[in-house]
Amino acid sequence: MTQIRHRQRRDRAGGFTLVELLVVLVILGLVMGLVGPRVLNYLTSSRTRAAALQISSFKSSLDLFFLDTGRYPSASEGLNALVAKPTSADGWNGPYLQQSAVPADPWGNPYQYAVPGEKTPYRILSLGGDGVAGGTGSNADIAND
Repeated sequence: MTQIRHRQRRDRAGGFTLVELLVVLVILGLVMGLVGPRVLNYLTSSRTRAAALQISSFKSSLDLFFLDTGRYPSASEGLNALVAKPTSADGWNGPYLQQSAVPADPWGNPYQYAVPGEKTPYRILSLGGDGVAGGTGSNADIAND
């Protein structure tokens, strides 16, 4: 009789049944199926916003460079003129960026700098997630114009 009582207590305190585990796995799968795409979409839009903010920071730094030197960096000097003094930049009072090097875009690609821009004196461009000109969504180009 003691063995039966001991066995009943052990069975009640035992682990989960296979059906309970399957129900939990199905619920977790449904939650991940609904939440996962939203999280990935948020990550993509965060990178796009981060690139736009970095470009805005570059614009401010380039304007300070212009105020000090009377010109924007040439295409050959590029954005590196914001962190290291070019040889032909009289009045340079930099560095104009807090980093020791020009940061890459959120996808790890370098920003493109062109002088003159299409509608502005310069153009700063991130090629998006694919690193190729053009594209849509997370692969779309992000520029200052």
